[in-house]
Amino acid sequence: MRDIGRRSFFTAAGALATASAIGSNAYATGHARDAATADEYVDVQLLNITDLHGYLQGAPGAHSRITGAGGKSYTVGGVAYMAAHLERLRDGRRNSLFFAPGDLFSGWEFDAAAFADEPTIEALNAMGLDFASAGNHEFDKSATFLTTHMADGDSFPVIGRDDDFKDSTGRRFQGAKFPYYSANMVWNATGKRVLAPYNIVQVDAGGGRRLPIGFIHLTAIGTESFPGSYQPGLRTLDELETANRCAAELKSRGVNAIVLSMHDGAVAGSDFSSGKNPSGPAYELALRASPDIDAIVTGHWHCAFTMMLPDPDGTPRPFVEAGCYGQLINEINLRLDPDTGSVIRELTTSVNHPNTRDVTPDPELKSIASYWADRGSRRARSRIGTQTASFTRQRNAVGESTMGNLVADWALWAGRQPHGPVDDPADHPNTPAQLAVIAVAPRVGQAVIAGDLILDEELDGDVTFGKAWNSVGFGDPIMTVTVTGRQIHDALEEQWAPTAGGGLGFSPLAVSANVRYTFDAAGKVGRRIDPAEVFIDDAPLDLRRSYRLAAPSYTLINQDGFSAFSGFSAPVRHTRDFESFIAFVRAKKRLVPAPLGRVRAKNADVPGARTGTVTQRQQLLPADPGVVPRPEVALRSALPGGAEGQRAPGGFRVPC
Repeated sequence: MRDIGRRSFFTAAGALATASAIGSNAYATGHARDAATADEYVDVQLLNITDLHGYLQGAPGAHSRITGAGGKSYTVGGVAYMAAHLERLRDGRRNSLFFAPGDLFSGWEFDAAAFADEPTIEALNAMGLDFASAGNHEFDKSATFLTTHMADGDSFPVIGRDDDFKDSTGRRFQGAKFPYYSANMVWNATGKRVLAPYNIVQVDAGGGRRLPIGFIHLTAIGTESFPGSYQPGLRTLDELETANRCAAELKSRGVNAIVLSMHDGAVAGSDFSSGKNPSGPAYELALRASPDIDAIVTGHWHCAFTMMLPDPDGTPRPFVEAGCYGQLINEINLRLDPDTGSVIRELTTSVNHPNTRDVTPDPELKSIASYWADRGSRRARSRIGTQTASFTRQRNAVGESTMGNLVADWALWAGRQPHGPVDDPADHPNTPAQLAVIAVAPRVGQAVIAGDLILDEELDGDVTFGKAWNSVGFGDPIMTVTVTGRQIHDALEEQWAPTAGGGLGFSPLAVSANVRYTFDAAGKVGRRIDPAEVFIDDAPLDLRRSYRLAAPSYTLINQDGFSAFSGFSAPVRHTRDFESFIAFVRAKKRLVPAPLGRVRAKNADVPGARTGTVTQRQQLLPADPGVVPRPEVALRSALPGGAEGQRAPGGFRVPC
């Protein structure tokens, strides 16, 4: 290693060997605070954000506050303020790179989501994002959507309605000015990568010389089976093996400074300015990943920390995560040996900067955010269809409701749609659905139905874009899968389960209009449904036959308590729920409530008969600025204690 001159430094092998359990401050050594004067080295500034999720205005409610050292709280968020902070941080820096480890678009701010997430790309282009890792939510529509529309600006299917909107300058969407990468997302059928695995940036070393820095990019393991990004045509490779292989490739190409940008994360305390007691898959990877990797930047978990962790050789390197929703900007400063291009680890620093709103907002980004907010308001009021009466979630004695039946009919319609140009190639034929089910009051999690469709007589029964958008959806796709008649029967039986104190819980499933069934109100749990009394298109249910079933991905992967569908086969993905429901209303033009009667109870009057008690869950109101996004609530409430996320194979809780 190059002689580091006048300063004395200690090695991390001894001093930080015990720090891995609690972390350390954001300096590789105690003397790294002086690194700003280390002008004998090549200074490189790395700025990163993560999990913006389209929040141009800043996230609502508690997400707009973040806690730093000493419990100090900051009000944060908004791309206009972020751009101002970025300008300040970049000022005077010869080598400054701005990147992100994923989930930049595909979120829950209507102003962005209602316009195919194009507003987010416009904002990131304006802020000068250099490159990004693909997170799980970048695949919420499809890999094709990411690579052809978001990256290249191709439009489909209808310009100005589905995508390709005019931006704040009046130009049609041109795509991202920055590239996306992923080393471990591959096509399931061929094993070929969807995106390039890493990029190499040449930084100015002075005197006309350039030095390379390599960036390896990872997408969260299991992305292809997450509810929102459920993509049966994709597959994620092992993160550690992939990272180490890419690090070795970069070293073989003469790259001696390497950064890992990974869309997987950890928990490391509640103070964004430090880190302690880390846990999570990114932490486990950080302890084992190649010592050739000089910094590890994480995301996905919506956590905030900055710390130093020893690599397998005991040398410290930054391990950081910059929160979510534009709360923070992480800054890592690397010093490179001008002869070898290696990172002088002892001089590495890292800090999380809160994206506070006490600065003058950047005028360009303020204009962009305001433009899309105004367009969002106008689009929310636009008419997409009409209705003749109200659709409500008010259930009758057997669990039916007009809103439940409407949404089940939409799911069947969605499961019969042909694939379009935005859809990825499917590993299975797109065989149309034969029936659909919707969990209207799931045992765990939230219902996909978020609101009623109330008739507005003053608007002559118009169904507006905003009303339809806010009534249905998590951001998950409708899936068509093959199940057996036995699985359908068992799922219907799973509507009832014993509760504490000898009670009977009831989690009704809405069924599409071509299905009807009768249950025995006096029957025992697990023996309430006679297959001969379940009819699909007027034919009795055949337990040995296969059927094509349409349902939200969330339901099929047992996120709301219906395990009977596990083991389905031949999955085919369709459009995301809120976008699909908008298309359904447009296609139908006029919504008329269907009469109830798809479900009947027999023996309801005999002694001991019970329909069961539906667990009442608080319904979410997306228009309320203080609520948590529906997907987050659904994932939190699906876990014991309401913790955020789903269980990963290692037992960690993975956020959405």
